[in-house]
Amino acid sequence: MTDRLIIALAQLNASVGDVAGNADAILQAREHAAGADLLVTPELSIVGYPPEDLVLKPALVAAARHQVERLAAATATQGPALLVGTPWAEDGKLFNAMLLLDGGRIAGITRKHDLPNYGTFDEKRLFDSGPLPGPLVVRGVRIGVPICEDIWLPDVCECLGETGAELLIVPNGSPYEVGKGDQRLSVSVARVTETGLPLAYLNRVGGQDELVFDGASFVLNANRTLAQRLPDWDEEVRLTHWQRGPAGWACAPGPLSPPDEDPADIYHAMLVGLRDYVNRNRFPGVVLGLSGGIDSALSAAVAVDALGADRVWCVMLPSPYTSQESLDDAAECARLLGCRLDTVRIEPAMQAYDTMLAPLFAGRTPDLTEENIQSRIRAVTLMALSNKFGHMLLTTGNKSEMSVGYATIYGDMAGGYSVLKDLYKMTVFRVSEWRNAHAPRLGIGPSGPVMPARVISKPPSAELRPDQKDEDSLPPYPLLDAILHGLVEQEQSAADLVAQGLDAATVARIERLLYIAEYKRRQAPPGVKIGGRNFGRDRRYPISNAFRTA
Repeated sequence: MTDRLIIALAQLNASVGDVAGNADAILQAREHAAGADLLVTPELSIVGYPPEDLVLKPALVAAARHQVERLAAATATQGPALLVGTPWAEDGKLFNAMLLLDGGRIAGITRKHDLPNYGTFDEKRLFDSGPLPGPLVVRGVRIGVPICEDIWLPDVCECLGETGAELLIVPNGSPYEVGKGDQRLSVSVARVTETGLPLAYLNRVGGQDELVFDGASFVLNANRTLAQRLPDWDEEVRLTHWQRGPAGWACAPGPLSPPDEDPADIYHAMLVGLRDYVNRNRFPGVVLGLSGGIDSALSAAVAVDALGADRVWCVMLPSPYTSQESLDDAAECARLLGCRLDTVRIEPAMQAYDTMLAPLFAGRTPDLTEENIQSRIRAVTLMALSNKFGHMLLTTGNKSEMSVGYATIYGDMAGGYSVLKDLYKMTVFRVSEWRNAHAPRLGIGPSGPVMPARVISKPPSAELRPDQKDEDSLPPYPLLDAILHGLVEQEQSAADLVAQGLDAATVARIERLLYIAEYKRRQAPPGVKIGGRNFGRDRRYPISNAFRTA
């Protein structure tokens, strides 16, 4: 038995499905953790989190087992024991497990007990629930290993305390969302208070499709003081030094990396999500339509900060309704970002469609149809560039527009990924102002402003007809976003919102638009989850839906 312990917390960016690469990264972390007694990795770090239905493929589970055996063999040599996350098949069941590898063998296993089945999580359809666990023994120290959701309810930690655990290590795959850091800390403090045990909370970093993981791992001592905090978004192997005293184990104070402030956290979430999505899907870069408006300007800025200016290709696609102001603003955005900008005028294609459809449209006045054709011409043009050169088309729509269907399916909705998908319009304004005044810590773009101030201040317009403004079709964005926040984020009824003083007719109209646009959202590209009710993973509504609250 020892009175001193060095635990290395490996805050890693695992790639889903790359089991050999993930195992190699764990071995590299082990080399960096020389002198430690134990190196801990995040939840399901062998296969990457979340594996979704990929984990139901027996070949993946077998490949993960092979890598676990390789890692176990590595612990026969000098260096720390390993605590690694992996799917684990036993007796016809599949568990979300943490395996203790030490002395060249699998020395212990704990299986996740509380399987989350809400929001972005659906682990009950993938894994079997493990029994209430007991502690694992490392260098004579009894360590409780509740896995992620296991600490959000008290039963697992209570069981570990009652069965002799001396400290708690919590491996996680906890996705970022606004305010999540405070929730994690609050839950962890509750478990520390109930058990009287110190707790190390380890999270992964990086992007996986719609989800991004912010890391922000930390250690709480039994007196609930914060002993150490790892950085947001960055990989790091942090050696934490523990000592047993009369009151039990305590972690020595270490660096307390500051958390991102709002809205830097939102910007970094978009940056990391896009960076990992583009790189892991092996796109050479992105192409996007740069209109001179705020949505495409912010999308371009995120892309340049994530990938570098040489991998971002902006295209201005003016029509007869595009203002000189928009042309100038798009050009200035591209200049500030240092990225390529080409211009492809769409009027010839508009004229071709007018000619093609004239016999069928005879006697009918121009309307939304002709506006949507313009959007689809732009999409076909951008997709042609994507097909020819390999760049992924970056979609630029925001959550306010997607909520009410103020977007053209197979038009401006086209693309492979959307960084603004979970940002309401007012948040787009706020984040754009922040980026113009700050250089993001993770960014590789310019340090100064990324768009003209006029892009932020001018009234938004799709410019699909003369003198068009968004407010011709929608309520002012502060009002629209307030209604959508109630209907979407809080699942309030129209009556709830009217009771708060909002106009009944306006609320009823927005609720109707929200529901009838569901079919569009089902066909939208993936995008970064920012809030608690993103479209797709969190909020899953039927397309055919007769229910209304107004």
